[in-house]
Amino acid sequence: MPGMNSSPNLINKLLHFLGIEPRAVGHTEKLVSAAGAFLGIIIIFYSSSFFVPGTSSYLIVASMGASAVLLFAVPHGPLSQPWPLIGGHLISAVIGVSCAKFIPDLFFAASIAVGLAVGLMYYLNCIHPPGGATALSAVVGGVEIHQLGYQYVLTPVLINVVAIFTVAISFNYLFRWRRYPASLIRKKPSSAQTPDKHHAAITHEDFVYALSEFDSFLDISEEDLLTIYDLVTRRHQLTIFPASELKLGHYYCNGENDKLWSVRQIVDWSGSSEDGEDKIIYKVVAGADRRNTGVVSKNAFSRWVKYEVIRDENNWRRVDS
Repeated sequence: MPGMNSSPNLINKLLHFLGIEPRAVGHTEKLVSAAGAFLGIIIIFYSSSFFVPGTSSYLIVASMGASAVLLFAVPHGPLSQPWPLIGGHLISAVIGVSCAKFIPDLFFAASIAVGLAVGLMYYLNCIHPPGGATALSAVVGGVEIHQLGYQYVLTPVLINVVAIFTVAISFNYLFRWRRYPASLIRKKPSSAQTPDKHHAAITHEDFVYALSEFDSFLDISEEDLLTIYDLVTRRHQLTIFPASELKLGHYYCNGENDKLWSVRQIVDWSGSSEDGEDKIIYKVVAGADRRNTGVVSKNAFSRWVKYEVIRDENNWRRVDS
């Protein structure tokens, strides 16, 4: 019946509107995240109460509680990494104390503290959402926190950051798929590729499968991944180097990463061949297959090229069009 068919569609639209996506995360991962957050906060709670007596310490624990969610539920997320954690809290603490000292109106001081903290975290590339709470706590935390002055930055904020950072490294290290920071994750070697090999089309089902392989929460949606892939492939297709602009003696790069990166120099080219395509003779001067030579058609070489480069002392510099 029409009504029965439209009901699931309506539910799916509602879930999409609310931002609810099915996450294929196992029960083990969820329980591990909860246990890590518990361990981190109980240490933070005792640390904060030692430096800030009374109920004012609860506000500080609240901001670190938000950090615990990131460090133990999303340990591989960009907002959870060491510099956002450390810089986000300490910078926000300095701003919060400064606003509390020099802005007499509580409402303005609190609002300006959070606004400045967000802006500065952005500029310093250390966005950490709980930092906003750290700045706010310095303003509205009460007499006990105000009496600390800039000592608030060191005790308890820095002490708490070091404590939860240490717990995050130690606890997550117990589980090989949860290494923290993300730089400790050992990447699996990818399948062998050659510079002239093109990726096959990737479908929505491929992305769903890839996401299911991560048994942890990823702070990105399937839709965002598909959008990124679409933008990358469209840009890749639009940046084919024109064969007519290839020049004898010039250097060209394939724009690949790591071991696939290579620079070729056109050393000669022949007249028209039987198939009507000029042949280019090149030598590899840097990167993969260095010192090798080859012969390809002009069109094939232009498909390999991403941009022209020139030698700049000991580096290769891209030549902008």
